[in-house]
Amino acid sequence: MLIAHINRQLLELDAAALRRRLRVAESPCDPLQAFEGEHGGQALLAFCSNDYLGLAHHGALAQAMAEGARLWGTGSGASHLVSGHMRPHAQVEDLIARWFAPHIPHARALLMCSGYMANLALTTALGDGSATLFCDKLNHASLIDGARLADAEVKRYAHGRLDVLAQQLAACTTPLKLIVTDAVFSMDGDIADLPALLKLAEAHDAWLILDDAHGLGVLGEHGHGALEHFKLHSERLICMGTLGKAAGVSGAFVAAHPAIIEWLIQKARSFIYTTAMPPAVAHTILASLKVIESPEGRARRTRLMGLIEQLRTGLRALLAAQPAWTLGESATAIQPLIVGDNETALRLSATLRQQGIYVPAMRPPTVPQGTARLRITLSAAHTPAQVQRLLLALAQAMGEPA
Repeated sequence: MLIAHINRQLLELDAAALRRRLRVAESPCDPLQAFEGEHGGQALLAFCSNDYLGLAHHGALAQAMAEGARLWGTGSGASHLVSGHMRPHAQVEDLIARWFAPHIPHARALLMCSGYMANLALTTALGDGSATLFCDKLNHASLIDGARLADAEVKRYAHGRLDVLAQQLAACTTPLKLIVTDAVFSMDGDIADLPALLKLAEAHDAWLILDDAHGLGVLGEHGHGALEHFKLHSERLICMGTLGKAAGVSGAFVAAHPAIIEWLIQKARSFIYTTAMPPAVAHTILASLKVIESPEGRARRTRLMGLIEQLRTGLRALLAAQPAWTLGESATAIQPLIVGDNETALRLSATLRQQGIYVPAMRPPTVPQGTARLRITLSAAHTPAQVQRLLLALAQAMGEPA
């Protein structure tokens, strides 16, 4: 009965062009990446990863991972609160706390295994029965799920509608108010108006929880993320950042006032009841963070910004002949080409794959109904010639002359 029920639902997903499929990569994360059984074994030109600085295949990080395994072994063996919290974990937390000290007074950091777990930790540990969570409707799925699990009341506001948020805050009567938002929205690439959000938090005695998964490493003079980008400073800021995107490794952290971090240690179930990340991974994160704020990291960010401008200029020219499609208003490495229906997005992605280019089609529920898209992501490891190859392929797929 269960199998038949599932199979019927899978057929419904097929009919709606919503079924997802796993693909096995046969080579490291890189602009040229091979996938099992695809394109005759030849590598595809990939615009799909979140490796924004091109660090996932960086030699210094690979060396650090090997060194970390020699020094600390392969596993932590226990949760952080038993015996799994090792010196590399503490070193990462200390460095991240220093990064955020100019933005959050007396900042302390807590390392976690993934951004999903970190967001669950924040929303459930802080969102108790005395709180209200105010959530942007386009927040990442981990924030949405965390809000569902929290005991707090949840209010959602339309994407970017801070006027609606202001009304919700003014009408709220719970003792604690927590504004929850992506800093860079993962499917649209736009940056939240964090200065305005912080002003609202200050005006209504609220706190601002931000998910900077896609800003860390890319935004800010030193790559410290959205808070550095906007030069914000407040005790009311609570920042989650991931270490598997621009940092090129794995894991996540929360940076906040020491009292908030201490509360997470006591109450965040997704922190307490899981094995600590392998110490070799934490050792590698240290190497990554040093690259990010080094002259090399700055050069990679500069190169990435040039590629973003090249791609957007080319896409705007193409879309002049295809007014039914739109390019999202993004100044980040995430560039959504919104085509509307699921079938068109899948067909366009498949056409590109036939030309040796991998750009994934994003469909509901990941994005709202009617906004299926190609999510083009750029990396500092891409070259201008590779971006031009993508533009030429898109021109052919859209019926334009190459």
